[in-house]
Amino acid sequence: MKRTDIVGNVEKFKESSNPNDRYTSFDYCYNYFRRTEDLTKDMEKSCLALGFYLASWGMFRGSSFLLQKSVKHFVPTVQFISSLEKSVWTIDVNNYNKENMHTIIEIYNQVKSNLIQDNNADLTLVTKVLLGVFGFVPAFDNYFCNTFRVLSEGECGFRRLNIKSLSFIQKFYEENKEEIDSLANNTHTTDFLTGKKTSIKYPKAKIIDMYGFTFRK
Repeated sequence: MKRTDIVGNVEKFKESSNPNDRYTSFDYCYNYFRRTEDLTKDMEKSCLALGFYLASWGMFRGSSFLLQKSVKHFVPTVQFISSLEKSVWTIDVNNYNKENMHTIIEIYNQVKSNLIQDNNADLTLVTKVLLGVFGFVPAFDNYFCNTFRVLSEGECGFRRLNIKSLSFIQKFYEENKEEIDSLANNTHTTDFLTGKKTSIKYPKAKIIDMYGFTFRK
């Protein structure tokens, strides 16, 4: 599973990461939730930060149930996120031990219960929330899942967020550690107010997400 095209694909993705580009909505969301001590102090702003990131990443298009919701729908999700220990933001693919993988799955299930209604599809939407807020798992959208189904050669279907899919992502990281670490260490988020780079580095899971999104067989 050693890949030689990771750097090229991720750098291609980064070409569309200027301050006004939609991909940079990740930066603004991740910065906000990572930096803000009390997410409930300005609940409207917290909901808007999450909602616009999701809108930028296609979660309000087509037949999405979110089209029928206002930004207030995100209040229970933000309240749950606010209840978590800040140590959650230290989880990344390099420390996907059993405890941390179970934490990711537990957070997934809690976000799902707060955000999803009437048995609507949850995998893409909830993993996009987890990526934008915590940065500890790629978004399981069609592009990413199709990529990793190919890479796993039938080992994992990537139709659920579970120990099996997280373990394969960890395996992919370990076999491409040098390239992913280098990209993560040299890719910084963009500050909303100044448009300049911050000291906050992209999580390794985000680098893997970028690769999964741009890879074409």
